[in-house]
Amino acid sequence: MERSLISKKVMPFLLMFIALIVTTAILDAALHLLDLTWIGRWLGIPGVLLIMLSFLYSMRKRKKISFGKPKTLLKLHEVLTWTGALMVLVHAGIHVYAILPWLALVAMMVNIISGMTGQYLLDQSRRYIAEKKAHQAEQGLVGDEAERALFWDAVTLDTMKKWRAVHFPITLMFVVLGTTHIFSILLYWQWK
Repeated sequence: MERSLISKKVMPFLLMFIALIVTTAILDAALHLLDLTWIGRWLGIPGVLLIMLSFLYSMRKRKKISFGKPKTLLKLHEVLTWTGALMVLVHAGIHVYAILPWLALVAMMVNIISGMTGQYLLDQSRRYIAEKKAHQAEQGLVGDEAERALFWDAVTLDTMKKWRAVHFPITLMFVVLGTTHIFSILLYWQWK
């Protein structure tokens, strides 16, 4: 029996996201156990810098820069974003006491989910459906019978294609909230 698109492609995506959360919890707990929580406080800075560096892919994709291969920059985008998000999550830990950092954190998490959707699910799902269609053709399954067999997979794929309409505004919201958080920290910093 063939596995569905959800079990073959969605579950690995969810496991990657869960790995981010679990890794965050482990690192945060280790910093607390070793009495090194001050490190977590400073991890926000390199985390944000890594996330900012990951925007090279978006700039290349929109032809704002001309260097780098898109495929290489996409892989770099994925690694830098995941690592930067991990650092920001450890930075936030459970110690967020104001609404602005919480909003920025939620926007970042939704943005990560949205980006992972585009990166992982859409590409993999297109390949999966193409393979399934080819397999059906080999078995002589055509027409209405073939479309019925692919119906739920096609619905899932069509839904996933809409991710770009969500990803950009969420990215923008994360940038605005994150920048506002950073400026508020600098404004209220104890400079003496």
